[in-house]
Amino acid sequence: MSTPATTPTTRRGQIMQTYQMAKRSDPRLGWIILGAFVVGAALGFGLMWLLPGDGVLSLIISIVGALMIGLLFALLIFGRRAQRAAYAQMEGQPAAAAGALQMLKRGWKVDPVVGFTKQQDVVHRVVGPPGIVLVGEGSSQARVKQLLVNERKKHERVAYGVPIHEIVAGRGEGEIPLPKLVRHVQKLGRSVKPAEMTDILQRLKALDAQRGKLPLPKGPIPTSMKGMRSQQRGR
Repeated sequence: MSTPATTPTTRRGQIMQTYQMAKRSDPRLGWIILGAFVVGAALGFGLMWLLPGDGVLSLIISIVGALMIGLLFALLIFGRRAQRAAYAQMEGQPAAAAGALQMLKRGWKVDPVVGFTKQQDVVHRVVGPPGIVLVGEGSSQARVKQLLVNERKKHERVAYGVPIHEIVAGRGEGEIPLPKLVRHVQKLGRSVKPAEMTDILQRLKALDAQRGKLPLPKGPIPTSMKGMRSQQRGR
């Protein structure tokens, strides 16, 4: 009985938390959302008014259409601006790519920080349709690439025959910026069927068990994108 009562509050809380987070990087966000609502409402009213019909019923339909399309425009703009603000706040933080990778939807398994150096270079692992994707990030591209090579060798021993991709997240030459990381991973193709993922994940458990407890980077791994992802799914 308590779940229906708490769910709306949690939902509103997530939206407000996301809005407050985005507003810190985008002070004009409220006005921009309001403007999007007004433009969408005007467009919706005009489109509905052109439909056949007249009188009170036509006016009611136009008003409802205006509110719905205005709200849709506002939500779309809010989602885009909030996502941009979240990426801006995460960039430069330790293991920021882990937060961005949380935007991957069903069919992907993200394991933050499967490899780590004392200089806080890290490698995250994603298992999905392309196979295994190793995403490295850190202050030295040379160190990150060497860490990726080491992790690739370890994964090849337990996941022989599974395609392994290597990505360096960052703003340097040949690196993938944080806002483009998820899209880049999704475009790596489809080499693994969903039924094969279970076997791959089971084999990777053996590798992870050998590692022991990894020393995590200083500071929390960014997870603010998780709430945004759940909102996009409508949860």
